[in-house]
Amino acid sequence: MSCSSVEIKKTVTKAFAVLVAVFSTSAHADHVYDVIVRGGTIYDGSGKEPFVADVAIDGDSIAGIGNFSDSKGHLELDATDLAVAPGFINMLSWASDTLAREPTALSDVMQGVTLEVFGEGISLGPVRTTGHDGSESRAAQLPPWTTLGEALEYLQRRGTGVNIASFVGATTLRIHEIGHEAREPTPAELERMEILAHEAMEQGALGLSSALIYSPGVYASTDELTALATAVGEHGGMYISHLRSETDGLLQALDELLYIAQAAKVPAEIFHLKAAGSKNWGKLDELIRRVEAARAEGLQITANIYTYTAAITGLDAAMPPWVRAGGHSRWRSRLQRPEIRERVRHEMRASDTAWENFYAAAGGAENIRLVDFDSPRLQSLSGKTLAEVAEQRGTSPEDTAMDLVIEDGGRVRCIFPLMSERNLHRKIRLPWVTFGSDSAAPGMHPRAHGNFARLLGHYVRDEEIIPLEEAIRRLTSLPAQNLKLRQRGRLQRGYYADIVVFDPDNVKDHATYVDPHQLASGVLHVFVNGKQVLHDGEHTGELPGRVVRGPGWKEIETYPHAAGTGKLPASDEPVQ
Repeated sequence: MSCSSVEIKKTVTKAFAVLVAVFSTSAHADHVYDVIVRGGTIYDGSGKEPFVADVAIDGDSIAGIGNFSDSKGHLELDATDLAVAPGFINMLSWASDTLAREPTALSDVMQGVTLEVFGEGISLGPVRTTGHDGSESRAAQLPPWTTLGEALEYLQRRGTGVNIASFVGATTLRIHEIGHEAREPTPAELERMEILAHEAMEQGALGLSSALIYSPGVYASTDELTALATAVGEHGGMYISHLRSETDGLLQALDELLYIAQAAKVPAEIFHLKAAGSKNWGKLDELIRRVEAARAEGLQITANIYTYTAAITGLDAAMPPWVRAGGHSRWRSRLQRPEIRERVRHEMRASDTAWENFYAAAGGAENIRLVDFDSPRLQSLSGKTLAEVAEQRGTSPEDTAMDLVIEDGGRVRCIFPLMSERNLHRKIRLPWVTFGSDSAAPGMHPRAHGNFARLLGHYVRDEEIIPLEEAIRRLTSLPAQNLKLRQRGRLQRGYYADIVVFDPDNVKDHATYVDPHQLASGVLHVFVNGKQVLHDGEHTGELPGRVVRGPGWKEIETYPHAAGTGKLPASDEPVQ
C-alpha cells in the first residue's frame, strides 16, 4: 500500500475510525477544550495503521482521541487530509549551541521536532570553576552554571520553543578532571569522574555519551568508558557513542561498543551510524549482522542516522590525534613548526592510518568543502573546496588545511562526502534505527533544515523505502522508549501534547550543500506541551519547552517557573 496518499489510508481504515468514534464520550459534550484538532489521520507513534479521529488538548496534555464533534475548543484546527503525529525526537542535536540566540529552533520546528537531545561526547556540564592547577578561572569565561542540570534549567528559564534533554559527555567528565592531556586518568581521577556521572544522572541526564575520534575524547580507554557506563547504568541510563572508527576500524569499534554494553549491563546506541569511505561501504552488512546477533542475545543495541551521505565536521578530523593533544592552542602552535608540519602532511596523505582520517576517507581535498570559519576574515572562503583554496594560495592542500586552522583560531568546519546512497537506504530500513540531525538549529549542513522532512518526503513518500507509520514510530515512540521517557512519543490520552500536523503529500526538504539555510515545507502546526509554536507554517512566538529528564532524576529542588506549579509536574518523572 502506498503511503503517499492520506485518502487511501482513510478509505482502508474507515471501519476503524467508526470504532474510535464509538469510544468517544458524550459526557464531556459541554466541556470546552483548549484545542481540538479535527478530522486528521492519526499516526499515533505505535507503527500501527493510521485512523481518522479528532485530538483534544487541555493544558499541557492530550485529553482524548476520538470523535469530539459534540465538543468545542477555544482553538479548533481542521486537519482533514493531514497527518497528525506525536512530535519528533531529534536524537542528536547541537541546538545547545544555538538556543540562546535562536530560542525557537525554527529550522527543526519547521520539520516537526519537539524534543532536542544534546550531548555527543561534550555536554553543557559539569563545568570547573578552577583550573587543574587550582587557580581561579576568570568569571567572564564561565557560563552561569556548574552542573548539567543547572545548564538545562538555565535554557528553560530563558525560554525555548522545544523540549530539551541531554546525555552527560564522557569527554566533558574527562576535561573536568584531566583537561586535554593524552593520558589515562589516575584511580582517584576516575573515581571523581564516576561521582560526577552519578550526579549528572540524578540531575536528569539520559546516560553517558562519547565521541571517540575527537580530542580529548579519543584518549579514553575502553576500561574508562566501561567504568563510566557502569555508573550511569546504576540509574537506568544508556551508553551512546560516536564510535572510535567509522572507517577502516569500523567493525572493531563496534565490538568495543558491544563489549561496553555487556560489561556495564547497559543499553547502547551508535551515533549517526555510518561506514565512511568507499573502501569501507561493504562493511555495513557485517556491522548490521553483528548488531542483530547481539540483539538476539539480549543486548539492547540501537543506532541513529541522518538522511544524507555527507558529514560535516572540523579539519581536526583530517589530522592525527597526537598533533591535537592538549587542546586547540597547542594544536595550532604545533602546526607552526616545520618538522611537525612535515609529519602531519605525510600522515594526512596516507591511505591507511591507525587514526580516523576523514581527509583520506573523503577522497582528497577536491571533495572537502569549507563551510564555516570563526574568523570573519576567512568567511569569503566558505563554499569553496579545500583544493580550490589550495590552488588559489599556491600551497599544497595539506599545508592549506594546517594554515587555515592556524589563521582561523577554530576547527574550520567542512563537508566530507563519506557514505553511499545504497547504504543509507539499508539503514533507513532497519527497525532499530532512529534519526538525529547532528546539527545546531540552525546549522551549516542541509541536515539542520532538512533531516526529518527529507525522511518523510523523499525516502518515505517518493522512494517508498518504509511506510509512513513506521517512519513516525522511529521518530517518536522508539526513541522515547530507548531513552526511557515517560508520557512522550505517543498520541495517547494523558501524554504530553507534543503534536505535529503535516501534509504527507507535500512535506519536503529544500536545503542543499551549497545553500543549507532553506527551511523545510509541509509542516503546518506544531504543539509543545500543549502550546502552539507553529501555526499554518509560521512560528507563534511561544516558548513552552521544558527540560525532559532521564531515568535517574531525583527531584532535589523545586522549579518555580515550571507551569506555575512550584515544581515540574509529577508526570515529568521518568519510568523507574
